[in-house]
Amino acid sequence: MFDSVILSLLLKGIGETLYMVLGSTLLAYVLGLPVGVILYVTDKNGIRPNRAINLVLGFLVNLLRSVPFIILLIAILPFTRAVVGTTLGSTATIVPLVVSAAPFVARMVESSLKEVDAGVIEAAQSMGSNTFQIVWKVLLPEAKPSIIVGSAIAITTILGYSAMAGFTGGGGLGTIAINYGYYRYDNETMLITVVLLVIIVQIFQELGMRVAKVLDKRITK
Repeated sequence: MFDSVILSLLLKGIGETLYMVLGSTLLAYVLGLPVGVILYVTDKNGIRPNRAINLVLGFLVNLLRSVPFIILLIAILPFTRAVVGTTLGSTATIVPLVVSAAPFVARMVESSLKEVDAGVIEAAQSMGSNTFQIVWKVLLPEAKPSIIVGSAIAITTILGYSAMAGFTGGGGLGTIAINYGYYRYDNETMLITVVLLVIIVQIFQELGMRVAKVLDKRITK
């Protein structure tokens, strides 16, 4: 159905898409995980309530989450150029992907931590554990399955964002779909890129669910 040039292009697009998605997800968790922990800890029902920090951080997270990705992508082009030296290609796309995904990750991490049984936290506090010990040895291990499931959702969201970046030359399957499928009215190329994106989503989703199930100590075998 496709000649060698298109097949080579699709393989390159898959590689660029995986590079963008995995790289962005990793960096989004590097930034979003600690922010989510701080949001949980400083909440009025958290282990170290701090209204000022929680309000300011929560406002910044909500602000970034409320901006549609395609608008954010264009708005921070100068910042992207300052960070990586260009606004085109898969590496440049990682910058807005991280900026957009990190707040989303932070809220998911916060939500996962809120699912931890309060009795476990109280037990750790009664044994004299400090805040860091409770977070590192109790909260994160207990919330691990939920955080893993959240990461699968995050990857799916970031994958969708990466496809949108195709409109600005972001690279990956999104750019192929736009340049070859949309602008050239090539329905076959458009269809195959959609199918590939769906397959990638299903693989990551299934992998995340399986890992979460293995790590979930609450599941009885």
